[in-house]
Amino acid sequence: MTEQTLWRPTRRRLTDTLLAALAPVAACSLALGGLTTWVGAGKAGSPARITVSNGRVLLPYGDSTDTAALFDIANVGGADDRLVNVTSTATHGRITLSGHRMLGGRAAYKSDVTSAGVPAGGVLSMSPRGVDATLRAGAGWRAGDLVPFTLHFERSAPVETIAVVIRPSDSGP
Repeated sequence: MTEQTLWRPTRRRLTDTLLAALAPVAACSLALGGLTTWVGAGKAGSPARITVSNGRVLLPYGDSTDTAALFDIANVGGADDRLVNVTSTATHGRITLSGHRMLGGRAAYKSDVTSAGVPAGGVLSMSPRGVDATLRAGAGWRAGDLVPFTLHFERSAPVETIAVVIRPSDSGP
């Protein structure tokens, strides 16, 4: 007859078992804490939420009718978006998005761009030295006139806004 022995837990076996179970429990707790913080901040799966402010159109000077429209575009959502087009019923011809790069000294060059990024939780501040909307000014525009625009985005609904016509010296730095 063989004698059967009972398995008895030892302090060493219990310690090893608890340590083995602790690692996945700690990892799950850390992940759950991070996800809870992300959801609590309103960023979990939230789409881009676009607001447009500070619209201004630079008054052309001299014989030129080409000018720029500038906007501050904020994205308070949790996903990036892109400005892909700007339209207006009050302008003549097509409006293009343009990027400007400074060269040495005070020289710069302009190039058309297909879109401009608006990062999640960030702001795109259009400026004469960065991205702007290039357009042909309406006849008779004067400082203080209001011009309607619609900004079109890759993921968000179009945003209708108004820009005020200003002299270039009033556009800020």
